[in-house]
Amino acid sequence: MKNVYAAMPWLKFYDEGVSPSLSYPSVSYGQFIRHAFDRVPDRTALIYMGRAITFRELDIMSNQYAWYLKKQGLKTGDVVAVHTLNIPAGFIAMAGIQKAGCVYSGVSGLLKPEEIEYQLNDSGAKALVTMDIFYAGVSQIFDRTNVRSVLVSSPKDYLPGHASTPATYSSFPGIEVKPFIEAIDGMPNDIVADAVDPEAPCLMMYTGGTTGPPKGAILTHNNIVHHIIQMNHWFSMGIGEYVYLHAFPIFHQAGNFMMMWCYAIGATNVLVPDPRNLQFIISAIKNYEPNAILNVPTIYMELMKLSEFRALDFSTVRWFISGASPFPAENIKEFESIVGAGKLIEVCGMTETSPVLTALPYRGVKKVGSIGLPLSNTEIKLVDPETNEVVPLGEAGELVARGPQVFTKGYHNKPEETAHALRDGWMHTGDVCVMDEDGYFYIVDRLKDMVNLSGYKVFTRQVDEVLFQHPDVDMAATVGIPDPKRPGSEIVASAIILKPGREKDEDMREKIIAYMKEKVAPYKVPKVIRFMDQLPMSSVGKVLKRELRKIMR
Repeated sequence: MKNVYAAMPWLKFYDEGVSPSLSYPSVSYGQFIRHAFDRVPDRTALIYMGRAITFRELDIMSNQYAWYLKKQGLKTGDVVAVHTLNIPAGFIAMAGIQKAGCVYSGVSGLLKPEEIEYQLNDSGAKALVTMDIFYAGVSQIFDRTNVRSVLVSSPKDYLPGHASTPATYSSFPGIEVKPFIEAIDGMPNDIVADAVDPEAPCLMMYTGGTTGPPKGAILTHNNIVHHIIQMNHWFSMGIGEYVYLHAFPIFHQAGNFMMMWCYAIGATNVLVPDPRNLQFIISAIKNYEPNAILNVPTIYMELMKLSEFRALDFSTVRWFISGASPFPAENIKEFESIVGAGKLIEVCGMTETSPVLTALPYRGVKKVGSIGLPLSNTEIKLVDPETNEVVPLGEAGELVARGPQVFTKGYHNKPEETAHALRDGWMHTGDVCVMDEDGYFYIVDRLKDMVNLSGYKVFTRQVDEVLFQHPDVDMAATVGIPDPKRPGSEIVASAIILKPGREKDEDMREKIIAYMKEKVAPYKVPKVIRFMDQLPMSSVGKVLKRELRKIMR
């Protein structure tokens, strides 16, 4: 069978000046950011609740944290876990960890103590930065881990005009527990100059799966540095030009990469501590006039409902990036009618790919509903998940990829998981996609979300797209649940949030079913419809379909 992907049809739709192949330095991330830090020391690096922190200040404070880690006995390659929301301490810590040659590992603020214990022990973390609002829970597990340094930050740290009140914390044998600000105060502020192998681990970011405990994906310095170069080239980025606003938490790879990208290009980062606080986001757009805004579709769709968002001046915003889940096509049209035509850029990727594999062109043709084209030096093909053979043009297959941003070291201490994900150098993403004749890719579903209905394959995203077009439906998410009448088969089940004022009754259910029967094949029509007030969401606003399956059964 002809491999249509080897011909790379997408290249002819690259923006002018975007090259299919780039040159990459071999340098650690800590060394890489020196160019921006030295070039724009007086530029604002972080804006936090009205407080501006310059790159010079960030440089000094992150140097101090790096020296603190050295003082605690941490060495190159040791893992440091950061368990904070988007507050200055988390941003300072990340830069300090990299300068010290250590490995950054984000810990979700939503995890329970037992889950945090697992991650700290699995990663072998020796130091932890947490927050006072998490301390009561996380302190329960200190003595069951290898952590020997715990620094506690606060949302009040670095607030304008706020004098930090010294705090005291319970002592633990062999573990130093201190406030973050107090611990780094007085430490040397000169640069830590230890050499770091660019192929050494830079990040260990945990990602969940359908089975088993979370996995620590290892990304090298080269992965991150090379990915920043890819993204700079794609978006024509320069040093000290941008103000970024995003609500992705830094314990998530999307948020963490945005932080690292901002540092590398001397961009101002507007911190959003609570990603669900829509009024805060609106106020930040109004006050700081960002050039780039990044979020998940669900947040964008919630913002669209607010008159305050619609009334904003978006003239300074060059582009909006949307990722983590598909943006329904109908909503894209409405969104761009508010913010400006051609400004939405959908991207696709995952933790294991640093995270971006594909993106719509910055200036070129943006096909509604597409996740775009592969980035420079990124090879992509679609394969049959059972045979691993390439599928013909226009047919659905699993997206597999390789490139400088794709991890090669695999998952920490999980060789079987690594072997399943990385096969012959190709990352098997689990995304089911199709490619059109121009080389634009479209997500059809996740392999794990595809419904197997007595041999028929139902792509849940396609069902959701049709449901979104119903005039009474505000949001929908479809999953497969076991069919009690046919062991081994599934039925299509949809959770639906109705628009305000609609009745959640049997008449509405029948109305939606009748509508679906007109729009899709009979086997795709939901057999179960449940009206809900809210859907289970991740910390970044992505629908948690694994949780939804439990609810829908």
